[in-house]
Amino acid sequence: MSDERIWTAAVLVIGDEILSGRTQDKNVAQIATWLDAQGIRLREVRIVPDVEQEIVDALNAVRARYDYVFTTGGIGPTHDDITVDAVAKALGVGVIVHPDARAILERYYGGRGLELTEARLRMARTPDGAELIPNRMSGAPGIRIGNLFVMAGVPHITAGMLDALTGQLEGGAPLVAHTIGAWSPESEVADLLRRGEKQYPGVVIGSYPFFRDGKVGANFVIRSTSAADVAACVAMLTAGLEAAGYAVTDGGI
Repeated sequence: MSDERIWTAAVLVIGDEILSGRTQDKNVAQIATWLDAQGIRLREVRIVPDVEQEIVDALNAVRARYDYVFTTGGIGPTHDDITVDAVAKALGVGVIVHPDARAILERYYGGRGLELTEARLRMARTPDGAELIPNRMSGAPGIRIGNLFVMAGVPHITAGMLDALTGQLEGGAPLVAHTIGAWSPESEVADLLRRGEKQYPGVVIGSYPFFRDGKVGANFVIRSTSAADVAACVAMLTAGLEAAGYAVTDGGI
């Protein structure tokens, strides 16, 4: 693994139910966290409706910019599950019933005394040339074709697919993060945070303000691929906050 090259990814969230607000997305957070551990940075997220051409356009835009692209949603058994068709169109390939996916579904439903109907068989469709991502939760596999990963919309199923991919992608050094918190307005510590990033060029400091019990505070997340730089920056910020009269809570407030 390279410590210098920064590997990047995008997530394409597909589904009218997300855009309508009826369903709250949870996949972006878990994919982002998983990517960090693989040494890959999530750089962009797009949410698109169940419209084939909009999926195609968004997919072609992000796959031209990033090393990896993950899609979530739209690979089920119903008429509006069109992600496979859109991915195939974007890549300029056909759609097939993957023989291994069909065999997986036959075993899964057969073992439960259920028929592999035409609707269920839709979950065995893949772009031609794709590999399968195992899904121990519901049988229907995810899809990998090149650096594109087509995953379920149901968060716990996506989590299982991510687990199956752990260690399979090339990436850089994983991010190390440490959080501290203080009852301090952001405006009064902005210069200190700026000095921290300047003193440690490989460090990124995120500032997350909040208002509780009539008081203003903020949590600060210090991130870098270097654990030593994170520790040094945390010490520098802690000393600066305490010198300014703000008690620091390790781990955040």
